Amino acid sequence: MKNTIALLAFSSLLAISACKKSENVNTNTDKTEAPSAAKFTVDSVKVSDSIKLNDSLTLKFSSKMLVFPEIKDKKLLDSIYFTNKNIQDFSKKGIQALVDKNKNEYFNNVKKDSKDWISDLTFAQKWYSDSSMNLKSNTNDYLHIEYGWGSYEGGAHDNYGFSERVFDLKNNRKVELEDITSISKNELQKILMKNINKINSGTMDDKGKVNNSEMLLVDVIPATGNFYFDDKNLYFHYSPYEITAFAAGDITIPVSWEELKGKLKPDFQTRMNVK
Repeated sequence: MKNTIALLAFSSLLAISACKKSENVNTNTDKTEAPSAAKFTVDSVKVSDSIKLNDSLTLKFSSKMLVFPEIKDKKLLDSIYFTNKNIQDFSKKGIQALVDKNKNEYFNNVKKDSKDWISDLTFAQKWYSDSSMNLKSNTNDYLHIEYGWGSYEGGAHDNYGFSERVFDLKNNRKVELEDITSISKNELQKILMKNINKINSGTMDDKGKVNNSEMLLVDVIPATGNFYFDDKNLYFHYSPYEITAFAAGDITIPVSWEELKGKLKPDFQTRMNVK
């Protein structure tokens, strides 16, 4: 499928959900609370819909986007909704309208692009565009959101990926790696290579040990911007094909605070109470 469809798959920020007929759109909302000492209410918008273009091709669209009624800073909100440009209305109603717009654009683009070849399909296929915003944690006013996307557009297999973002709610900005550590690029690359097999992604050797390194596509593992942290480690999350073959799945590499000892920024270390 064309690149425009793949971009829609990620930009709509959807969660995978059950397929619904086009005349039976399912729209609902959930409310949760982030695990923080101070209450921080998070709302959400969900949409799931599907249409049948002909006897051979069905399209499915599903979406989940979070809503943050307590965040008012426009620059911070723009960073949170970074895959959707020029949003003016961050209310629940505004985000609902955005998701509906993304759904209609996805269906209309596939309809338009498929006119010349859809009649040539020889067997029934179900294409989909899914993405999501998921609140992972809110600790010490560091808000961690995981953005996920998935799509199938014909071919041997579907595709999926992740983007991790941490936001500093005290200073209304996205957290960058240099806010956390002063470690050099070369030093960090060596640690990432050393730790690649510490978290199981599903790739095992014949002795049942984690063996992510067997499917590496790179000689040096770069420090991705997709990172997050907890009280024990800094984690770097790699989507399929970034550093390994698709069969290895997505890879998460931990770097412990002990390995970054002496290289942590003092303000961050104090705020996260890293000893």
